[in-house]
Amino acid sequence: MSELKITDDIFFNQTDLSQDSIQRIVNDSIGHCDDGELFIEYRQSEAFGFDDSRLKTATFDSSQGFGLRGIVGETRAYAHASELSETSIKRAAETVKALKSGQQALAPNNPARTNAKLYSDENPILDMEFSDKVKLLQDIDSYARSKDPKIQQVSASLSASWQAVQIIRANGHRTADIRPLVRLNISVVVADGDKMEAGGTGLGGRMGYASYIDTNKWQSQVDEAFRLAMVNLEAVPAPAGEMDVVLGPGWPGVMLHEAVGHGLEGDFNRKETSTFTNMIGKRVASPGVTVIDDGTIPDRRGSITIDDEGTPSRRNVLIEDGILVGYMQDRQNARLMGVSETGNGRRESYAHHPMPRMTNTYMLGGKEEPEEIIKSVKNGLYAVNFSGGQVDIVSGKFVFAASEAYLIEDGKITSPVKGATLIGNGPEAMNKISMIGNDMKLDDGVGTCGKDGQGVPVGVGQPTLKMNGITVGGTAV
Repeated sequence: MSELKITDDIFFNQTDLSQDSIQRIVNDSIGHCDDGELFIEYRQSEAFGFDDSRLKTATFDSSQGFGLRGIVGETRAYAHASELSETSIKRAAETVKALKSGQQALAPNNPARTNAKLYSDENPILDMEFSDKVKLLQDIDSYARSKDPKIQQVSASLSASWQAVQIIRANGHRTADIRPLVRLNISVVVADGDKMEAGGTGLGGRMGYASYIDTNKWQSQVDEAFRLAMVNLEAVPAPAGEMDVVLGPGWPGVMLHEAVGHGLEGDFNRKETSTFTNMIGKRVASPGVTVIDDGTIPDRRGSITIDDEGTPSRRNVLIEDGILVGYMQDRQNARLMGVSETGNGRRESYAHHPMPRMTNTYMLGGKEEPEEIIKSVKNGLYAVNFSGGQVDIVSGKFVFAASEAYLIEDGKITSPVKGATLIGNGPEAMNKISMIGNDMKLDDGVGTCGKDGQGVPVGVGQPTLKMNGITVGGTAV
């Protein structure tokens, strides 16, 4: 069954809403605008939290609503409500109609219908019985506690959502999407005497629970959380200073996402508030560095069949061989900048307006063997995981905290360290990349990106990278 048929059944066939009436309201309210849409949404979500060997939380929620948007030039009017009724949409339309066009608006182009089906439309919440979900968390807890007497605490959480959206334009063009999303997180705390440390892992994607109840899969996640906790237990204070840094593959791509990715979003560049403004065609990274934002990877957490304006997602090359070749765009910023939309118009929910956002952002692999990259470093830092960071979009300055890192001494990985932070400037750091590994890897599906108070699921990735002369903040004295 097509997404339009499924969403028609949800929004029209089982409600008092008339598709013809709603279309007339949309035509009347935003037909005079440069662009705009009615975004209607229905969402189910659930979450389970297991701690202290028992189920602590179990929640289920369903929500629905709409957002009506009109755009004239750089100005937008947006009205939304959690009540899906003709009366509430009419009331919103009166607000949006107040947006006047100073000249005859051109009929906006319709999004192409080139999207491919990237994930199942089945509801993951219906995949398993309640008791089976609880048993899975019990099994995770029992397996973790049996591993080692040093384990003092085990926490596990399981969550899923199922989102149905339909986007209606003033000329009758309609698009729809059904988006499943699941996530499993595991954390353990270990103790040795009076010293305690934690380690955590997670995985997720746009699929059902069935992909995550495989025993080998969740046991490997427990094993990894335990390994990280034990590494942290043995870690020594990190040194400080300028040194060569090697970033591991996969999740360390979150630094690329934050320090570079946000600066390549169209709105920041149209407003000339990004360090990458007016840099198209110029070198912004070392030769060999190619950065992609790709919303078309099947089942990935950051993937979207269509964005929240109805534009099909795309594989967008942002930086090619070190040269900036494009930005990520929604419809409004693309029109104002005279370029094509890229399928990056995203919103958290019906209560939020869309804006340029990343999907799955990663760097392509190179030719170097990871072992050779490590061997090339006399004294430096190997950063495998990050716990968080801060970036200033205007200046490009960043600070990132490493949650798993090791010293590199004479070309060998030695002691684990804690308290290491990487400090620098995004564009400058991209030009300090001297070696690119052949082991490109995407993260395990746990990323959530925040921008202007909105959070959306995203993916990150990269190969092993060597960066010369990066400032490391440490705690060693």
